[in-house]
Amino acid sequence: MIKGIEFSSGHYIMSNREGSCGGQTKNKKQVIAMEIKVKFEPEKIDVIIQLAIQEDIFTGDITTENLVPDNLMVEGVFLAKESGIIAGLPVVEYFFSKLDKNTFFKCWVQEGVFVRKGEIVAAIHGSAKALLSGERIALNFLQRLSGIATLTAQFVERIKPLKTAIMDTRKTIPGWRYLEKYAVAVGGGVNHRLGLYDHVLIKDNHLDILKNKLFYDVSPPLSIIEKAVSVLRQKIKKGILIEVETRTLEEVKDALAAGVDIILFDNMSIHLVNDAVKLVKEWKYDADKRRPLTEASGNITLENVHLVAQTGVDRISVGAVTHSAGALDISLEIS
Repeated sequence: MIKGIEFSSGHYIMSNREGSCGGQTKNKKQVIAMEIKVKFEPEKIDVIIQLAIQEDIFTGDITTENLVPDNLMVEGVFLAKESGIIAGLPVVEYFFSKLDKNTFFKCWVQEGVFVRKGEIVAAIHGSAKALLSGERIALNFLQRLSGIATLTAQFVERIKPLKTAIMDTRKTIPGWRYLEKYAVAVGGGVNHRLGLYDHVLIKDNHLDILKNKLFYDVSPPLSIIEKAVSVLRQKIKKGILIEVETRTLEEVKDALAAGVDIILFDNMSIHLVNDAVKLVKEWKYDADKRRPLTEASGNITLENVHLVAQTGVDRISVGAVTHSAGALDISLEIS
């Protein structure tokens, strides 16, 4: 029996604090992420769970199946071996429900809380075969997502008390985008577009191709940015946001003239971002136009993110929160 837990008729009776796997409610711990943007929806991860099972277990766990009897039941705890933000508990719970419907999973902490090294984050009860065969897949989900949430929370913490939003990007592992963006939201970040289909972002390569390969007819005073936005406005559904990537103050002016929804300052120096934010704030807008949101991106680190936020940008997109996040060290201790 694991200390502090009693398994009774398939239900957990917790003698320590008890959490909710999917909830974001207050408890004695500080809840880092009070608002989830991408919410966990189990049916959206069915494919990735099946792929994980196929690549790891495939025709069967030949070690466990030949050593462990079918009727052996065991208990286990997920233990934090380093401090960080926990994300992915509902993913692990759903995974084990798919692997063996008779497995019982209970959270000891809530999704999105900070845990310290040595804390138990969840408990599990089920067949030894299910726990042994599913251990690695479950930990891969939990460690990866907790690592992303932890790094995101560090970026969010660095810019306090400023109100700038920390955002993710599309720099995610193929097939993992939904889960990785979910982890960013758990860590207190805000999700950028989910893909190429839900939000227009005119990048420098788009503009270079339009200008140099398609020979768009751009007559002064119309800029290539204004021409591109005009074409898009005629073809996309009303309500879809249009964002444009800018590299110079001249391009920022063109984006303002085009009436875009968001202006991205890409790889600009702090000084240039300051000037760009000032330009956007002081621009004379028509009565029916609102000021676009401003966003900084490119080479954002924990060391410089506060300086970038101090420029007054509305958003900072950070690819590192997904592509450079390390796994949070968590183990499954079975007894």
